[in-house]
Amino acid sequence: MSASQAGYAFVFDERETNIESEYEVPGPHEREVEAAIEKEGGGLSQRIALMTAVLATIGALISYQSGSAQNEAMFLKNQSILKQAQASDQWAFYQAKSVKGHVDEATAALSNDPAVKAHFRSESAKEDAGKAEVQTEARKLEAESRKLGEESEAKLRPHERLALALTFVQIAIALAAITVLTRRKWLLWASVASAAGGIGIAVSAFALH
Repeated sequence: MSASQAGYAFVFDERETNIESEYEVPGPHEREVEAAIEKEGGGLSQRIALMTAVLATIGALISYQSGSAQNEAMFLKNQSILKQAQASDQWAFYQAKSVKGHVDEATAALSNDPAVKAHFRSESAKEDAGKAEVQTEARKLEAESRKLGEESEAKLRPHERLALALTFVQIAIALAAITVLTRRKWLLWASVASAAGGIGIAVSAFALH
């Protein structure tokens, strides 16, 4: 073999070595390991995606119920304030009748005319009767205001728990997403625990409702 042929043979062997190292064909065992890893990772991702979808649905239901409870509480609170304002108007009317009755009674006492005395005493009696009716209405409005206020607070208590439950569910969804990225299964258990806590709080809020 000549020197030139030996040189060509050396170059060819070097290229062949580079090609083999660059395009190394994996063995059957390596292919099985990679397939198992991909299968496990894909299954985990699918399970987390399903869990996330379920948690998102639960979170939407909790958010709707929380908003509904808050709106009802605000409506009842406004009604309570309105009734209290009406009761205040009635008490002001009661005070006006009371003052007018005292004026009529004083006028009747100071007058020397029997007809005038009878007239103002009759007016004073009418004012006293009217005061009783106004007082009854004012107390009724105050009772309605207190009842509406209590109902508003009762509606608001589940809202606070539902808001806390929604926070736990959102944390669970975030932890599930991090699990997919990091492949740390302990994060998945933390996600499940957070979701369970949120659902438990939501159930207790519905029981209060």
